[in-house]
Amino acid sequence: MNRCAWDSVIGQEQAVSYLRTAVVRRETSHAYLFVGPPGAGKKTAARAFACAMLCDDDGCGACGTCYRVRMGYHPDVRIVEPEGVNGFLMDEQMRPLIRDINLTPAESSHKVYIIDQADLLGSGSENAANAFLKTLEEPPAYATIVLLAPSYDSVLPTIASRCHIVRFRRIAPSHAEKLVVQRTGARSEDARAALAATGGVLARAVEFLGSASRRDTRGRMLSILKDLPVMDGHDVLVSARELLASVRAPLEELKGAQAEEVEVAADFLRGGSGTALQTRHKRELTSREREAVLEVLGIAESWLRDCLAVSQGVDEAVANADARDAMEEVGTVITPRAALVALKAVSDARRRISYNVNPQLAVEAMLFDIQEVLTCPR
Repeated sequence: MNRCAWDSVIGQEQAVSYLRTAVVRRETSHAYLFVGPPGAGKKTAARAFACAMLCDDDGCGACGTCYRVRMGYHPDVRIVEPEGVNGFLMDEQMRPLIRDINLTPAESSHKVYIIDQADLLGSGSENAANAFLKTLEEPPAYATIVLLAPSYDSVLPTIASRCHIVRFRRIAPSHAEKLVVQRTGARSEDARAALAATGGVLARAVEFLGSASRRDTRGRMLSILKDLPVMDGHDVLVSARELLASVRAPLEELKGAQAEEVEVAADFLRGGSGTALQTRHKRELTSREREAVLEVLGIAESWLRDCLAVSQGVDEAVANADARDAMEEVGTVITPRAALVALKAVSDARRRISYNVNPQLAVEAMLFDIQEVLTCPR
């Protein structure tokens, strides 16, 4: 258990100090723009910020409020991510969000809205950005909006100018590894593998090392990749199905927590309110499953990069040292061109999932494409 919500934000002391002071002094703004490279911990910091604003003890990390914010099902915290085949923030997402902002909090004195990839606002439809501007400029006193983007310049000036800017710095891989080791007590090679699996996101790497089920899923993915060259079609399909079952297993905890929330709220929910809660729960489960599947893709991607590194004699770049035996076997025959084809299969799977293709179908197609490369690695 974290000592406080802010403990989950690793290596961003300046940003944490700024946000934490604003909460303690009750001087939070109506809108923030968190900018920084992927893996810097912007979303983790946004969740911690939400915990601090809603918690009676400024983000203790131990109360029910902090737990539900961290798990993603507090009714007064909304996370909005791009949808649609182009990955844009659509009118269909923004207009219900604007209506929701104008509804008073369900439990707390405050509501927090976290909008991921805010740099895509306006890319799909200018209507989405324009409809959002007035709300961003003058939201209700109880609402705080946090936008996440890779850089200040990537966001529409009319949006960025209405926000307080909080910058998150890039953390060098070697320093990130040391931070994870310090936080978890894990071995350096385990910290490196966790960072590779989670796209370099420090907080997720720490959570990964603390989750037996996620580590088991990683082992299953690496085992599948090792055995792919000798599998037949049926084996590949069974492996994909078992892998997805492993991915979904940790979601049972979230389902249980959601069921408890429905039971507690049953006496207060009437008509459409109950349906709205069920819709939010379904959305949360879908989002968490998608994150878990993308983690599996990250594991496959890191293993293929390791195979390429071994083939080129760049041993220091290997992230999955515990799977080195299979890498060396592949590395002796794989070419850079073949490795790029296999890596493209992972990228294609990630793109298909973003298009709302069934995750199992996306993983199956990826495994067949990688198998073709490993069987004939030229």
